[in-house]
Amino acid sequence: MDRFLGKEVQGSLLGKPEEQEQSTEEGATLGDDKGHTRKRPRTDPPGNATHLAGPSWRHIRAEGLDCDYTVLFGKAEADEIFRQLEEKVEYFTGLTLSPKPWIPVLECIRDRVSGLTGHTFNFVLLNRYKDGCDHIGEHRDDERELAPRSPIASVSFGACRDFCFRHKDSRGKNPRQKLEVVRLQLAHGSLLMMNPPTNAHWYHSLPVRKKVLAPRVNLTFRKILPKK
Repeated sequence: MDRFLGKEVQGSLLGKPEEQEQSTEEGATLGDDKGHTRKRPRTDPPGNATHLAGPSWRHIRAEGLDCDYTVLFGKAEADEIFRQLEEKVEYFTGLTLSPKPWIPVLECIRDRVSGLTGHTFNFVLLNRYKDGCDHIGEHRDDERELAPRSPIASVSFGACRDFCFRHKDSRGKNPRQKLEVVRLQLAHGSLLMMNPPTNAHWYHSLPVRKKVLAPRVNLTFRKILPKK
């Protein structure tokens, strides 16, 4: 998995994310974990958006989970953006990276997200997955530099991939709660808003999917507090 960082104000890289690279395929689906009999996460049908204007939204709600999902870009526009991301962005392997200035294609995506949601972002992390064997383990985007109560906007281009949420109390061999894993499919040109308090309670991951042969690029827009 390769990465690129973009930041409006130059500074040091965020602290190392709390993430683990997985080597085995995770077949988690909504309600497939044995013994998960607690309240089922609710997903509202598209078109019921109340606080977000624009395209139809799917609302994902559970205990401490608050996310909104929509397809933000049509196929032709998403194809063109994906082409630019492949041609104009220089990706790096590893975690020791230096933030780079914004480039026009990233500014375009950021402005579209901000215009739709009303939230501003000054930092973007790009992850490129060359195929379904590239993946990321369960982690939370809870770095100290994140502005309190600010959502994280995740925009996806390329191959459609499964995206899984697991409650922090449902992890391990002896979980304290029996909450269902929530799985979404992140489509080409889609936007997932991870609203507070999601990252305080839920881990998320992109599991291995060996049948996926095409690349995917994911952009996570954040609001970072300036250094003191």
